[in-house]
Amino acid sequence: MRVFKFIAIIIFLLMGAYAASMYYFVEENKNFTIQKEVNYPLDKVFNQFNNLQNFTRWNNYFLTSKTIKINYYLPYEGKGSSISYQDQDNVMGGEMFLRYENVNKTLRFQLFENENENPTLVDIKFKELTPEKTKITWIVHTPKLPVLSRVKNFWTQHQFVENIDKSMINLHNVLGNKVERDHRMAAIKYDSIMVEKKEPQMILGVNVSASNKQDALYKNIVMNYNKVYNYVSMDLGKKEDEIGYPTLITNAENYKDKEVSYFFGIPLSKKVGISDNNFSFRSVAATQNYVMYYKGSYSGRIKAIQQLIQKVKNDQMRHGDLCQIFVEKPLEGQDVNIKLSLAVYK
Repeated sequence: MRVFKFIAIIIFLLMGAYAASMYYFVEENKNFTIQKEVNYPLDKVFNQFNNLQNFTRWNNYFLTSKTIKINYYLPYEGKGSSISYQDQDNVMGGEMFLRYENVNKTLRFQLFENENENPTLVDIKFKELTPEKTKITWIVHTPKLPVLSRVKNFWTQHQFVENIDKSMINLHNVLGNKVERDHRMAAIKYDSIMVEKKEPQMILGVNVSASNKQDALYKNIVMNYNKVYNYVSMDLGKKEDEIGYPTLITNAENYKDKEVSYFFGIPLSKKVGISDNNFSFRSVAATQNYVMYYKGSYSGRIKAIQQLIQKVKNDQMRHGDLCQIFVEKPLEGQDVNIKLSLAVYK
């Protein structure tokens, strides 16, 4: 009996010492600042923060679990936007609110984690260092913790810094894809034949045969674009910065046929498992290509295709398949903006 009393006294003294040390030597909350620089323009960086659908796509906090479910609430961008999230597997959940916005300068977030009624406050400041470089500053105020829970403050800042480091890598990749696409669009030269080395690709799509009468072919292309895009974005959960431009692969000279066979798909970074037999992967090898950009009605592309084929003949070369890469997504009743890429060989 004395042994149990002795042990109880020891435990009581240890808990008292722990509580006293937490009370006198550990802060009840943490305040810290983190600064980072990214080599992208201010407006593009800011939009990745004030649009919560963008924010959750690269912020590592929301990417640590594959089973997390996020609900977005209107407005999806700017002051007043918010989300709730829940991950049953990892017992993780909470809400985040964007409370204040000064465009391209400052944002203020409130993060309520799990059942905590006191939020973590995060002020994020943006500063343009050069037209192509932005400084981001996080000012973090964590909620006050009860005495016995203050030990968490020993690793709070470390966890936050580690999360931002990983998030910055993701953000760089996202912005890299977006800026690269913008630069490509700005550099387009229409109706000029260029030589280009095409990198290998893995394209997920569908094999199709369609009538070539009037505008029936283009309507069929639009339908299959929607089919493939919905599968890639909804069933596979791929985001815009994870996929390539919609691509149609066909015989270069079948524009003269009454019926056209083609493969229509969207490039992915790697092959993934698919459960729908309507879709398949097509591997495209690296090739040397003659390239021409065309903008106008879909039927008007034929002249550009003929120019590419004539160029091949003039250069005494052979050609393979023709890729029609939709720089802008195909929409029924609208002109197309496409890159015609014809594989060539000696």
